Amino acid sequence: MRSPRVPDLPVYAALDLGTNNCRLLVAIPQRPGQFRVIDAFSRIVRLGEGLTGSGRLGDAAMDRAVEALKVCADKLRVRQVRKARLIATEACRAADNGTEFIDRVEREAGLRLEIIDRKTEARLAVSGCGSLVERDTHGVVLFDIGGGSSEIALIDVSRHRTPRLANHIVSWTSLPVGVVSLAERFGGRHVTRAVFDAMVAEVAGMLDRFEGRTRLSHLAAGERFHLLGTSGTVTTLAGVHLGLERYDRRRVDGLWMDNANVDAMIEKLLGWDFDQRVANPCIGADRADLVLAGCAILEAIRLHWPSQRLRVADRGLREGMLSELMADDGAWRRNRRRGAFTR
Repeated sequence: MRSPRVPDLPVYAALDLGTNNCRLLVAIPQRPGQFRVIDAFSRIVRLGEGLTGSGRLGDAAMDRAVEALKVCADKLRVRQVRKARLIATEACRAADNGTEFIDRVEREAGLRLEIIDRKTEARLAVSGCGSLVERDTHGVVLFDIGGGSSEIALIDVSRHRTPRLANHIVSWTSLPVGVVSLAERFGGRHVTRAVFDAMVAEVAGMLDRFEGRTRLSHLAAGERFHLLGTSGTVTTLAGVHLGLERYDRRRVDGLWMDNANVDAMIEKLLGWDFDQRVANPCIGADRADLVLAGCAILEAIRLHWPSQRLRVADRGLREGMLSELMADDGAWRRNRRRGAFTR
């Protein structure tokens, strides 16, 4: 007897237009809490280029972003997407012409982007990384080093843990600094030790003003506390650490690095000149002038929350949006009822 045909699974989409990147994921639900990506797109657009000095999005930067968003629109158009969330972050939040740009995107690409606030951005980053916080963990400082801002969430899972990791955020902050803005201010091509230390001090000063920074002090000294980084900075460090000849998400996502590993990678990058950074396959020309600014932000975070271990996440806002879309839409409940899980 033939088994009844399982209906086609609903399709969900998440788009994140950041200060540096435009990224899209299209996915279908799998087992509870999991999904399978069926299409993806990522392009460095540097939307926030020059924003620090001018306060506005530049014409060339907007053109690059619109062209990338047109590709995303084409991908969405060929799918029967049940639900989607399309967001823009710090560049559009901070720019005087951010809302004008959003209107232009709707006219030219047919996509209506939602400019989210910093608290929402922090929550989505946490939602996207839930599966990387192991069951015996008590405390986590999760950080997302972006192009124009850096989100930090302090997470206490020492008591009863619920399925949504974002429910356990006890404090959060969004620093108005990211790899693009910091590199534009201090320079990213030729970074001396003195320049690097100045960048670290700049970010450390911002963290000093974060009133909730001590909320995990009772857990930070234990072995069940760690840092969790989701950004191009930490994935780049992981790729360099592994000596990858080509970036491989499967080897990077979920990787553990100890203090000695992180120290060694930062020192290695500081010892390379710009051309050497360009030549590394995990950095390349698109990130060569930004990676040390990212390392400086990471170093400031490590100074404030010393930990023996850092876990690397090649995931973040898009995965968080997909998880929340599917959970809120009851996708996993429907799958469970009809047994529509892929083995």
